[in-house]
Amino acid sequence: MKSDRLLSILLLLQTRGRVPAHELAERLEVSVRTIYRDIEALSASGVPVYAERGRHGGIELLAGFRTDVTGLTADESRALFILAAQGAHAALGLDAALGSALRKVMAALPAPHRPAAEVTSRRILVDATRWRGGPQPAVDLDTLQDAVFADRRLRLRYRHSGREQARTYTVDPYGLVSKAGVWYLVADRRAKPQLFRADRVRSATVLKDPVRRRPGVELADAWDQLRRQVEERPGGLGVTVRVRRDRLDMFLRLNASHLAELPDAGRGEDGGGDGEGEGQGEWVTVRLSYGIVREARQLLQFADGVEVVEPPEVRAELAAAAVSITELYAR
Repeated sequence: MKSDRLLSILLLLQTRGRVPAHELAERLEVSVRTIYRDIEALSASGVPVYAERGRHGGIELLAGFRTDVTGLTADESRALFILAAQGAHAALGLDAALGSALRKVMAALPAPHRPAAEVTSRRILVDATRWRGGPQPAVDLDTLQDAVFADRRLRLRYRHSGREQARTYTVDPYGLVSKAGVWYLVADRRAKPQLFRADRVRSATVLKDPVRRRPGVELADAWDQLRRQVEERPGGLGVTVRVRRDRLDMFLRLNASHLAELPDAGRGEDGGGDGEGEGQGEWVTVRLSYGIVREARQLLQFADGVEVVEPPEVRAELAAAAVSITELYAR
């Protein structure tokens, strides 16, 4: 709608100062000609806005002009308060700042939207931590934040998973990402993106050297590349298992990252049917994918609720592991 676009232009100019017409057009997905028509409409309504042409020109509000209009709709107000419930601000030491900001936003909201925003904060809760996550190690994000916001290089003492000794790295940080309650530092190491779990950082020192990021790469770009590397990592080893139906839901949740395909849970090996419980077999076939044979040992946690059908080398691996466990507890 044109009214929404005019308000967006007003808020962008108020926040950014002088903005080129082509940039406004790209942000609002309209033509430059439309932007200039909108500027004329704002000016006609009494907003002191003007345009300067030339290499360093752009559209700008008259110095000192401010508006208290927030432009927030009811849905936008709810979204803001839901975002605030996620809790990532706590680890960043921004609890007090967030509370203050929300009070200011609430005061600036149009009166009809305030009740909806207040109800949202009481009725919607987002908990990003996993069930039974266990005690979490303390995470000190202060130094990492300092480097990120100061655009400085970092020297890390970092312990990788499965290793006892920490290693030293000099990295160029892009920023911090919170995923499922775990904080990660996204940084370049030798001009290649790498993830560092914040709870494995043993020490961090902000260097005087300015950060050396790859040109044109932002945090979202580097994170997307790293995320896809993790999620799309080829398994290489296909494993077919039989899972007892009463363990299937838990099995699928715990092995989601290894699923090669979603099983047809409505049919089992002992028959099939559409009725609830009728014609459904006791076992369901599931196909998984692992990187190496030894990874399949995690299937032992399901005891006799899961049986490996193929390949033979995985059956042999689990059988040998079961023998070792038996001998250990028979002592």
